[in-house]
Amino acid sequence: MKLKFSRASLNDLVRLRAFIAQHNPSAVQRISKRLRGAINGLVDMPQIGRPVKEMPGELRELIFGRYVARYEVQGNILYILRIWHGKEHR
Repeated sequence: MKLKFSRASLNDLVRLRAFIAQHNPSAVQRISKRLRGAINGLVDMPQIGRPVKEMPGELRELIFGRYVARYEVQGNILYILRIWHGKEHR
């Protein structure tokens, strides 16, 4: 399965890294590695995330630590749509 990131999800990663760097510079690499690991794990187990019932289509959310990744599987491609911290209002 291929993993693809939407432009919005890439912007989310940049935004999250900047926020973490501002508030806890020593944690940026560690948290970034955890985010990448959790998202890459979806390739092997895409059904692990919970379905998002209030949205159309087959959207799912993976909650890992304090972060949420919203994604969709279409055929052999797993699209990461958005990524945010659980305390953010979405």
